[in-house]
Amino acid sequence: MAATAPVRVAFLGIGLMGKPMATRLLQAGHTLVAWNRSAAKASALQSLGATIAGTAADAAAQADVVITMLEDGRAVADVVGQAAAGLRTGALVVDMSSTKQAEAEAMHAWLQERGIGFIDAPVSGGVLGAEAGTLAIMAGGAESDFARVEALLQVLGRPTRVGPAGCGQLAKLCNQLIVGGTLNIIAEALLLAQAGGADPVAVRAAIRGGFAESRILEVHGQRMLERNFLPGGQVKSQAKDLENVLVAAAAAGVRLPVTELVTERYRSILESLPHADQSAALLALERINPGARVGCAPDQLP
Repeated sequence: MAATAPVRVAFLGIGLMGKPMATRLLQAGHTLVAWNRSAAKASALQSLGATIAGTAADAAAQADVVITMLEDGRAVADVVGQAAAGLRTGALVVDMSSTKQAEAEAMHAWLQERGIGFIDAPVSGGVLGAEAGTLAIMAGGAESDFARVEALLQVLGRPTRVGPAGCGQLAKLCNQLIVGGTLNIIAEALLLAQAGGADPVAVRAAIRGGFAESRILEVHGQRMLERNFLPGGQVKSQAKDLENVLVAAAAAGVRLPVTELVTERYRSILESLPHADQSAALLALERINPGARVGCAPDQLP
């Protein structure tokens, strides 16, 4: 499929990530039918040329490729189940949500029985990456199915096939394991700098460019210093992903002790700060260190 070849796409789930992703597909010249449980969110794409469907099945009936971008595996199963009546034999479902590996494998088997292809293709890069078309896209599925949509996915970022169905979710869990762990380590480093008498802003500047440099230190380290916990990625999403990492680890017969600790940190603020940015790992750390705090700015919270 050439990068410029138009594709008929149904996009199900026009939320924080789905809206900029669908927008990029429209801007690239693809025909797009949008559907969302809250119809107003889908309607926002109408001015860009999207057709708005009343049901998920109506959206799927007009598409060669159906993309889902939903909250979790339960929502994916529900929405794809609704869309099933409209799915045509030979269509391809690309789930870009973050779910359990087992859920992706089950969805693949269910669709395969109905003559429908499936790729699990979760993403990393957040809203900024979705807007810029620079998402890391981790795809699991048959080589032939991936070949059908590789150019389409390149509009959204950098797609890489990592194995058969279910392996995209496994790769995303590996990504989230690294992200969650690094966020907590950066929080600990900044709190230690402050508590020990150093300027945490200067410490972050001093270590950048060395082996500790990372995109997370750049973006979320600055968020922590500014105490800006307005979402980007949310605590509830990071907590869900880490719980899924532990499920995958148990299924694979391995134990991940650092991930267990990081998951507990996010559990500790999940009830009170579900919609805060994932950099709120700093707040979880400060809760177990009474009197210790990074900076003096007021917290920016949703």
